[in-house]
Amino acid sequence: MRIPLASLLVVGGLVGLVIPIGSSDQGSVTADVSDSDTDSNAPLAMMTGATDPVTWAEDVTLERERDGHFYADVVVDGVPSRMLVDTGASVIALTGDDASAMGLHWDPNAVRVVAQGASGPVQGVQTNLNLVTVGNFEARNVDALIIPEGLGISLLGQSFLSTIDTVEIAGDQMVLEN
Repeated sequence: MRIPLASLLVVGGLVGLVIPIGSSDQGSVTADVSDSDTDSNAPLAMMTGATDPVTWAEDVTLERERDGHFYADVVVDGVPSRMLVDTGASVIALTGDDASAMGLHWDPNAVRVVAQGASGPVQGVQTNLNLVTVGNFEARNVDALIIPEGLGISLLGQSFLSTIDTVEIAGDQMVLEN
């Protein structure tokens, strides 16, 4: 069964958790990221600083876990993280711990309401991720939120998923393909 990405919905308590509101001002979020774009083994688009998503032909298949959700191994600016695939989330939402591990720092005074969740306002900080990779799919300059408290696992949302042409769910598999 082939389903357009926009119509998919992950069932569970996290559905619709992240719906950005307000301005896109990134406030005081900073990142400690080394510039590895000059690596001779890097794809051409990385070396030229391309801002469009870069993908290769290989599909990514995710297996449904016991809790009914799909999880992906995601690399953000060179740092691996396991994220819940949440097609109902507008953007990637990072836990405070994951954001810190990725070298993202924020001013606690800059934390404000950034989204409306199922259980009320969500406090966080808006940011932008230089490079997000899932398997052979890459996207640059990806919008994200840092949710310092209250988020149990980082969410892989539409700011990344919308760069992928097709999502197919068959049985207990989700296939990402271009």
